[in-house]
Amino acid sequence: MSSHPKPDPIDDAELESAVEQAIAACDGDLRATVRALIVANNYLENEVAELMKAVSHAYARGRFRTYTG
Repeated sequence: MSSHPKPDPIDDAELESAVEQAIAACDGDLRATVRALIVANNYLENEVAELMKAVSHAYARGRFRTYTG
């Protein structure tokens, strides 16, 4: 069993809609769309890393308790 949660599956219609919205946001420029998505992905990866560090520090300092049931 993986420790990583599985993302909710996205259906094809939702995916196509998201693709069209991303392309439209960049005025139809596919290179700009890819560039924007890469920038957004890097931003989100950095946010996750920062949150993981913050949670790790708080856990180590006893701010989070494990659930004992």
